[in-house]
Amino acid sequence: MNLNYELTGPQDAPVVVLSNSLGTDLTLWDEQVPALSREFRVLRYDQRGHGGTPGGPGPYSLADLGGDVLALLDELGIARAHFAGVSLGGMTGMWLAEHAPERIDRLVLICTSAALGPASMWRERAAAVRADGTRAMVQPSLPKWFTPAMADREDVVAKFGGMLAAADDEGYAACCEAIADMDLLDGLGSIQAPTLVVAGAEDPATPPSHAERIAAGIDGARVEVLSPAAHLANAEQPGTVNRLLLDHFSAAPPADDRSRREAGMRVRRAVLSDEHVDRANSRITPFTEGFQDFITRYAWGEVWHGDGVPRTTRSMLTLAILAALGCEDEFAMHVRAARRNGVTPEEIREVLMHVAIYAGVPRANTAFARAAAILDEAE
Repeated sequence: MNLNYELTGPQDAPVVVLSNSLGTDLTLWDEQVPALSREFRVLRYDQRGHGGTPGGPGPYSLADLGGDVLALLDELGIARAHFAGVSLGGMTGMWLAEHAPERIDRLVLICTSAALGPASMWRERAAAVRADGTRAMVQPSLPKWFTPAMADREDVVAKFGGMLAAADDEGYAACCEAIADMDLLDGLGSIQAPTLVVAGAEDPATPPSHAERIAAGIDGARVEVLSPAAHLANAEQPGTVNRLLLDHFSAAPPADDRSRREAGMRVRRAVLSDEHVDRANSRITPFTEGFQDFITRYAWGEVWHGDGVPRTTRSMLTLAILAALGCEDEFAMHVRAARRNGVTPEEIREVLMHVAIYAGVPRANTAFARAAAILDEAE
């Protein structure tokens, strides 16, 4: 099976594979690709019968869908990758992590299930789609995919209703049959990839109890429940999902100085921006070269690269420390970085209120003035 795919991001960066849900195509990930591709090589593809990938006669199995991914990785010369999947994409990711563990580094499972019965429901849906086409699935699907406030938006109906209506009838039906025959529960204990499971609090298709069941079966897995969010949580809560993906996929520890330096440079660019890092690099001299290499490897390649706390928390900790120490230039730089990381102006204000209490009003007064100017500039 020749999968339609798109590959973006730095050529030497770690690869993240993004797998779409039943009824959607690779544009499901439109809000994730810009954020991820600053730090990763992003490979998104269409499942069989979706988007630009042809369908072909069914039924399919998860082994078929997982085998398609392995063949694509082989074709592109990718030995190992991180993987994130929504719904059917998450099921594909669990199959891969169990049956091809040497190919999957870290795993994110979004609004998915390890066993989603009854099988009869999926076979009935497959028969209905073969008879009436995927267009008949648009009206019942959108209220499951999004909470009411989002499901009725014209742009959402046009984009997601359009991609479902465009799905290949046989391909969609055959994917339903793959879900009907799926039972991944017994294999969860063999998954070694560090796993994050994300659920939508308002998801009627795979509610948070399904995420909890997956996490209970995978050693060390953790669960994040988002609200408001239904079945396509990455589209409804893109900022939060982006931060979760970046934090989880950035957590793999570099093995040596070279990989630590490369990882540090990717994180530094993601946090501070390409423009800032390019300016800093252009000013490196023989006198400062060792220091710049040191902070890239250790500040960015280890501390900022770790998974102990989310990146937004690291930004707020950094702001508090720099404000307390009176490091005005570094503080200003990290106000901009914090906004890039998703820290809100309200959160920055609360950080500086703590600085006022614990480090003194004069320090906080200066920091408030610098932060206000930068936030006004951004507006």
